[in-house]
Amino acid sequence: MTLSFDPANVVVPMGHHIGGRYIEMPGAEITIQRPSDHGHMGIITDGGDEAVEMAVTAAKEALRTSRWGKIAPRERAKVLMRFAQLVEDNNVYLGQLEAMGSSRLVSGTITGDAVRTAGVIRYFAEFCDKVEGTVTATEADTLSLTRREPYGIVGAIVPWNFPMITAAWKFAPALAAGNAIVMKTSELTPHTLMALAELAAQAGVPAGLFNVINGYGHTTGAAIVRHRDIMMISFTGSTQTGAIIMSLAAQSGIKPVTLELGGKSPQLVLADAGDLDTVASRVAMAFMGNAGQVCTAGSRILIDNKIADEFTERLISKTRAIKAGATWDETTTFAPIISKKQMERIDSMLRETVAQGGSVITGGGPLETRNAGSFYAPTLLENVSDDNVGFREEFFGPVATIHTFTDLEEGIALAAHPTYGLAASIHTTNMAKALKAADAIEAGMVFVNQHGRSPEFTYTAGGYKGSGFGKDMGRQGFQEFLREKAIWVNYA
Repeated sequence: MTLSFDPANVVVPMGHHIGGRYIEMPGAEITIQRPSDHGHMGIITDGGDEAVEMAVTAAKEALRTSRWGKIAPRERAKVLMRFAQLVEDNNVYLGQLEAMGSSRLVSGTITGDAVRTAGVIRYFAEFCDKVEGTVTATEADTLSLTRREPYGIVGAIVPWNFPMITAAWKFAPALAAGNAIVMKTSELTPHTLMALAELAAQAGVPAGLFNVINGYGHTTGAAIVRHRDIMMISFTGSTQTGAIIMSLAAQSGIKPVTLELGGKSPQLVLADAGDLDTVASRVAMAFMGNAGQVCTAGSRILIDNKIADEFTERLISKTRAIKAGATWDETTTFAPIISKKQMERIDSMLRETVAQGGSVITGGGPLETRNAGSFYAPTLLENVSDDNVGFREEFFGPVATIHTFTDLEEGIALAAHPTYGLAASIHTTNMAKALKAADAIEAGMVFVNQHGRSPEFTYTAGGYKGSGFGKDMGRQGFQEFLREKAIWVNYA
């Protein structure tokens, strides 16, 4: 199967998707460009309060007429299973749309992201009839029980780096739990989520239950969080924006919020890690994959002194063995930065890091390619102290710092970060050391001999400290979209 394609042949959906159909609305125009070559994809409008109000009205009516949260759970599951099948049947279109509009490579979107999105929907559909309560111990003539119920209307705001799969982590459990959902796409990558909403409507998800609104975070996103009829918020994005969302949610009705936020994730490479070339490939991919535009990116590489020089040389060779190019070319191995503005931010932060004492080992600037898009060279830094901006903040690009340690205890200490605690990895053939490190590191996700999630759905994603709270995926990712009610019956 040839995955490469011509972006001129891909139909790009336009408009907000509200009440089961595409709707054009007035608003500030936002021009969408392809990251690979800055080619024009289309124009969307900032929905703002008007679009959010329309979506909430549609959601209320859909919940009332369809009784989505009250119907037999297996009937709800059947609809979602049809939705999953349609997503899988349209994996080529969805994968192409995702590749041309984001930093995701077509080598991973058609057979990866699109198929996994269908899998996420199926996974949560299976939870529909597995919502259980409890009966608690009481005195005679009294019944005490708890039950879980949907919130009603929930809001979700998703980022641009994995537009399709991250959105599925939210809309699939929300719908399976019996809610309606109002989602905001990133203004940089709106199109795949709109296409998914259309497939949901075709599958029979009642019109108004799955609404997608385009717009900016400070307008449309804020309107979703503030709306008093939206009872719960799920957000993935930066730590700074997460703090704003918490504040807005508290000001508009005290609603629960789940946040999957930024990270500055360490990778501990022990001297007994195994074949160094294999490990170097793994460690390099953890900070270069998707051009480093991953919240869990392994951007702090901690290497045992005994192998530091050799391992660093191998890392350098991996950073140079890339093929940067268009996301729709299946031979491309290195992705573009999502926008010119983001690349300028990465470069500015790198210059500041160097001014504060950091040193560039390799890379360190924009990458020359045959495309007109925004590409940044994979970069390794050293001499970055813990008061340096390069240590404190996320680059959210293909940039990593290197530090060395003399023993496991020192490595674990170096792995700590004052702000973030999203993910970490340990590379070693000694499982006792791996488990000791995993137990000691403050992070919501710890990987051993890999970095990043495998294509599974059962384990949760979420962080500690400034990396957020609440979980996506897994059983808990489903339960986040349910609230608990206590019922007390005196039948004496």
